[in-house]
Amino acid sequence: MIKNFKLLLGEESPLWTKYLRKVVFYGILSGLTITFFIPVVSYLLQGNIKNAVFWFIPLLVGMFLSLKLRQITDEAGIRMGEGILRNARHRIGDHVATLPIGWFTPDNNARLSHVISKGIMEVAQLPAHLFTPIISGSVAPLVLIIALFTLHPMLGLIALVGIPIIAGILLLAARLGEKADREFNESTAKTSERIVEFAQAQSVLRAFSRDGSSSRFLESAIDTQKQSATKLIIVTTLSIILGSWVVQTLFALLFGVAVLWLSDLLQLGVSVEETIAVVVALILINRFIDPLQDVANYGEALRSANGHLKSVGEIFAEKPLPMPKVSDHPKDGSIELDNLSFSYGKAGEMPEVLSGLNLTIQDGSMVAIVGSSGSGKTTLIRLIARFFDVTKGAVRIGDVDVRDMNEVDLAAHVSQIFQSSFLFQGSIGDNIWMGNPHATHEAFDKAIEDAGITEMIARLPKGLDTLVGEGGARLSGGERQRISIARALLKDAKILLVDEATAALDAENQAIIAETLAKLRGTRTLVVIAHQLSTIQMADQILVLDKGKIAEQGSHEELVNQKGIYAQFWQAREAAKGWKIA
Repeated sequence: MIKNFKLLLGEESPLWTKYLRKVVFYGILSGLTITFFIPVVSYLLQGNIKNAVFWFIPLLVGMFLSLKLRQITDEAGIRMGEGILRNARHRIGDHVATLPIGWFTPDNNARLSHVISKGIMEVAQLPAHLFTPIISGSVAPLVLIIALFTLHPMLGLIALVGIPIIAGILLLAARLGEKADREFNESTAKTSERIVEFAQAQSVLRAFSRDGSSSRFLESAIDTQKQSATKLIIVTTLSIILGSWVVQTLFALLFGVAVLWLSDLLQLGVSVEETIAVVVALILINRFIDPLQDVANYGEALRSANGHLKSVGEIFAEKPLPMPKVSDHPKDGSIELDNLSFSYGKAGEMPEVLSGLNLTIQDGSMVAIVGSSGSGKTTLIRLIARFFDVTKGAVRIGDVDVRDMNEVDLAAHVSQIFQSSFLFQGSIGDNIWMGNPHATHEAFDKAIEDAGITEMIARLPKGLDTLVGEGGARLSGGERQRISIARALLKDAKILLVDEATAALDAENQAIIAETLAKLRGTRTLVVIAHQLSTIQMADQILVLDKGKIAEQGSHEELVNQKGIYAQFWQAREAAKGWKIA
């Protein structure tokens, strides 16, 4: 927990040490102040007002100092919370920016969103509202144990043994609740994701889900969250009851020993001093139990907050891809796969998605990748761009292993067009310039022309200054895709990776993008995942993937004549061209 706190604080991590010193000292001072009750009560019961007043003065001073120190400690806790709010999101952002692109799956994105929104806010409140009573409530009783030993060794021994037992029970209760808390946080993150998805997809849902089933995924997520919340409430309640029960059991034991002590004194004849000692012991027992009860009551809140800190720790535990100290520079845009194998899990834990791939793509050539769903096409494209590192073998660009290139050099050599294009809020021009802010206006105009969006921009009232909306929501799917292509072309990288860019587009937009790819052929290395016949046929080399392996490889004519997987695929596509709606 402390380690994760310091990670979030970053350069302000000394705030934690300063705060910890103050809260520990506050706990010690509180315990010592309570012990001043012993002589005050003892002398008062003896009728010795003068000595009682004498000891009452340090009691008052201790109370005043304790109140002042509590104020100082709370202020230190607030400063640390402010430090968390200042630094945590930046620290997490800086770290995730170094993680491989492949890490950003929907589940990880939801977990990250949950942590930086709800999680950080709860963590920031911990020092002032939770740590202070828990730490001071754990330190003060240790001081009182010494006082109990001086009054009655058996009371001190029971109190001393009781502390680790209480700590063990509370840790056990926390362990029991960790799983329920983790499930609740995961379901909450998933529900948030589904709510956003439900809001963004209203047009599709209303068009195709008139039977009222459009909200079933959202309802399922909410139901799962409800079940996890119910489970968490039950576990939390049981944990609180268990914590309170063990504290009250310790109180009963201490009280019982004090009663037996008094019983023995009554049988032997009670002196005034002994009666006073029993009364003082009862007072100390009560003051000893109170802070422990607070610790038990705050235990569940601490466990919940620790869950958020663990999530933070898990994100920080994700390792960036190793980068070379000195980056090598590729000689050209050629690509080589050398006995490439890849698995999404650790070696041996999950089956390989790609296995033993060997391939050479010449500089400036065009390769089309085809295969059934799940054959590994997108994974192969992502390995070339180094979304992940290969499990075995190597990916080389211009005779340089991509692992020997830093992010800047690799990004300069590889540009990508994804199946699902994303545009940032701003204008069309802003989104295209993002491909290369330092490009000339001539290069900018050429990228627009090659992407086939000159006519589209001309018919828009504000042209390039037209705002695209969040994620490009104000534009059609084809318009968004063509803008993303212009952005990729402006980058002018030696290698262009295209992941099913026309999969969800209409025939007109498919034709425009196919024409764009035809113009680019020979100007740079093209690796295209495609299903469109014209795009596949223009490729210099076609790669057929089947179950993670290269099943066939060659030109269109060669593969058709082999009468294998590709020939069957081609025949099915040719047959589909003749289909008509009757």
